[in-house]
Amino acid sequence: MISDKWQKLIDEFSLFLQLERSLSKSTVISYISDIKKFAQRSEIEDPLAVSRENLSEYTYFMMTNGFSKRSQARFVSSIKSFYNYIEVEGISSVNPAQLLELPKINPALPSVLTVEEVDAIIDSVDLSEPLGHRNKAILETLYSTGMRVSELVMLRVSDIFQEEGFVKVIGKGDKQRIIPINPTALDYIKKWLESPYRVVKPRYLDYVFTNSRGNHLTRVMVYLIVKNQAAIAGIEKEISPHTFRHSFATHLVENGADLRAVQQMLGHESILTTQVYTHVDSAKWQKGILDHHPRNAKK
Repeated sequence: MISDKWQKLIDEFSLFLQLERSLSKSTVISYISDIKKFAQRSEIEDPLAVSRENLSEYTYFMMTNGFSKRSQARFVSSIKSFYNYIEVEGISSVNPAQLLELPKINPALPSVLTVEEVDAIIDSVDLSEPLGHRNKAILETLYSTGMRVSELVMLRVSDIFQEEGFVKVIGKGDKQRIIPINPTALDYIKKWLESPYRVVKPRYLDYVFTNSRGNHLTRVMVYLIVKNQAAIAGIEKEISPHTFRHSFATHLVENGADLRAVQQMLGHESILTTQVYTHVDSAKWQKGILDHHPRNAKK
């Protein structure tokens, strides 16, 4: 249990996070949980009596008792936000968390497949199965374009420009981008669209990838397709549709593709600038991207 003084400030802080900061429910719960754990362990009755030394001792306790660096970092963020709130609200002019430092966290490296592993997964699709051409087209499209699975399931037939070799993608924030697509992927998309096993309900007529009942695919269904084909191919890595996105970008960069062009294709908002391609001929840019893609040599 914690004291009434802690509980009162924590309740007010929780309301602030929800109404003023508009944080998600799960984030607020995490912040409050971290603060309560500290309050319970420190046995300090008044949150305004907490010193920097008290907080440092707790972070040392976390460090030496098996808490991950991410857990430590979350606590520091939580307690800093809590005391920043107290300071801004004029409850106290002393902020014991002001100089508290976040532990350094090495960024987690995404799982990446080798070109051979990608080939193995894609080649494991049985084209004699009713949905074989669809599944092959899905895998080829993921690897050829690096699009997100959420973008893949919403891909429309009208977004594909076969002759030009581009697809139009609606990304985060409903932002559109144009991505050059490998001829191999286009071939399998065409075969799927012409397949007698392709069933489409009228409302989903323009969607490329549908299930056996004629509805457009969900992200979970694509995840299961990827996991199943990886298992058939004997790939033991923990992968998902996003692994194809990471592999796409990694392989292009490794083969000499321009980093800015790759980032543009991925649709990373932080580096999307219209100036990047202002002086670049679009046909040359498209050829440069496709020439560096490992699967292009197969065509």
